[in-house]
Amino acid sequence: MSESETRWFERAPRDLTASGKRRPGKDLWLRCETCGEILYKPALAERNQVCLHCGHHYKLGARARLALVVDDGSWTEHDEGISPTDPLGFVDSKAYSDRLAASQRKTGRLDAFIAGTCSIGGIAVEIGAFDFAFMGGSMGSVVGECITRVFERAADARRPAIIISSSGGARMQEGILSLMQMAKTCAALARLRDEANQPYISLLTHPTTGGVAASFAMLGDVILAEPDALIGFAGPRVIEQTIGEQLPEGFQTSEYLLEHGMVDQLVTRDVLQERLVELLRWFGAEPETPEGEE
Repeated sequence: MSESETRWFERAPRDLTASGKRRPGKDLWLRCETCGEILYKPALAERNQVCLHCGHHYKLGARARLALVVDDGSWTEHDEGISPTDPLGFVDSKAYSDRLAASQRKTGRLDAFIAGTCSIGGIAVEIGAFDFAFMGGSMGSVVGECITRVFERAADARRPAIIISSSGGARMQEGILSLMQMAKTCAALARLRDEANQPYISLLTHPTTGGVAASFAMLGDVILAEPDALIGFAGPRVIEQTIGEQLPEGFQTSEYLLEHGMVDQLVTRDVLQERLVELLRWFGAEPETPEGEE
């Protein structure tokens, strides 16, 4: 047990009763799925959900991801009032409207994307992050509109844009209205480049798949990825079943994509803000001077 986890253990509430039964709500430990070490969940949370022993990156909520990079006091959220509808009246095992309501109650959000203006290292940017907890971070009409607005605000203000992707892809319950968001977001991105001459940095996290991976997520001027992330269009099992062949080991991991030139850099969470500042400066962005200062 590490020194950090030992400190946590010494002050942690015991999760077993005198009879040896687990107390309700006291499941404080997990076994790392990569290295097998036992991890104390509050200590894992302090490390931004990164295993102390092997560096495995567990899923992280959208707001927690943004908190890793956004300068304190600089966040202004946008588009939080845009709500999805059910234009097709879609029903599978459950009505789409019921799925939306359940996800909204679960996350406290209207849809699966958070967008805002902020500064990173003093450099003003437009940024957005997917919330995987909302229907697997799927991209429907609202998510596509919010991403489009990130690019449009960046173009109008002549600022860099950053998107943090964590998505199962296009939202099937909205049919073609969801698929058209791929073209819509890419058109807005083209304007950011062609008219405003501003950079776009794409960060791919686990998982980034489907229509998100097949559109703006893989079009960054620089494409960063977290370690061990699943990145691709269709899942490995679907591809193997389709082509009838076994895929190479590690296929569609961020490490595999880096080796084959599809990703520019792997970045761990502890250095993410520093790396973004380096890249923004490399693209020529400079910290904004506060009003009243020369």
